[in-house]
Amino acid sequence: MRRAPRLAALSTAALLVGGLAACGDDSSDDASGGGDAITIEHAFGTTTIEGTPERIATVQWANHEVPLALGVVPVGMAAANFGDDDGDGVLPWVAERLEELGAETPVLFDETDGIDFEAVADTEPDVILAGYSGLTQEDYDTLSEIAPVVAFPEAPWATPWREMIEINAAGMGMAEEGEQLVADLEQQIADTVAQHPQLAGRATMFLTHVDSTDLSEVSYYTPFDTRSAFFEDLGLTTPGSVADASTDPEQFSGTISAEQIDTLDDVEIIVTYGDQELVDALSGDPLLSQMPAVANGSIVLLPDTPLGTAANPTPLAISWVLEDYVALLAEAADKAVTPAP
Repeated sequence: MRRAPRLAALSTAALLVGGLAACGDDSSDDASGGGDAITIEHAFGTTTIEGTPERIATVQWANHEVPLALGVVPVGMAAANFGDDDGDGVLPWVAERLEELGAETPVLFDETDGIDFEAVADTEPDVILAGYSGLTQEDYDTLSEIAPVVAFPEAPWATPWREMIEINAAGMGMAEEGEQLVADLEQQIADTVAQHPQLAGRATMFLTHVDSTDLSEVSYYTPFDTRSAFFEDLGLTTPGSVADASTDPEQFSGTISAEQIDTLDDVEIIVTYGDQELVDALSGDPLLSQMPAVANGSIVLLPDTPLGTAANPTPLAISWVLEDYVALLAEAADKAVTPAP
């Protein structure tokens, strides 16, 4: 697997640990810093953090990647519970970043059965980052008894990677460094995508929960899911049929009957989790095989490995997987045939 140099392309300014002492003004609507306090607005209200936090804890998926990308090692973070192929609770791009920083693995919170509030409290954090998460009101209230909490800005599990960086970085007093990190990642994405012009505008759908033994219906991620939203960064587009069926911003997946599969005749590329057995099943089905993406073999199969996990873009995973993921999409785009008007 080719791995892009994970943070080599990112500016030094975004990685300076010394930036933790700075609390620059944040121009976004949901966070502001200045003086002796940081104020963050989010889905559960407003969080005020007195002074610049030094002990950073993170809960739920990938929030720890923001401080790590900015050169700060959290005192505790959620153990990886998906795509962790070696079972150590740390995904490879996180392990590599810890090694770059010369740091030991922080305390890992086991979230198999939900947030381990006692373990979080034991790390004595100054702030708890959860800008990309599925916190409930009860979770938020309990965590707030431990330390100020940076929750998701609008809806659970729907924070785009840019906002994830911005809101978590602001909660650390590193808003400007967070903005620079976003800009550097955007440039890295643009440079990589520019090498594959065949991606431009291809209508791409992310199928999920496809049961090869029962193809009477298929499920897909809506444009509000971060995996599907990432397609736009990669020069792809959302099929009109998927956009029309996705009107609720809190709905991250949808289901369609195979009998209505003709409505998806504008899907040029399919991305999904699975193997060749799934492709064979789709190709052999009298209804699903009519989809242009299936008929043309324009299917990107994501394995149950870190590569598949990284299709959900996060601050460190983007650089780690970008070249490989874009290459797979480009291969599928080469097979795509634009549907007749």
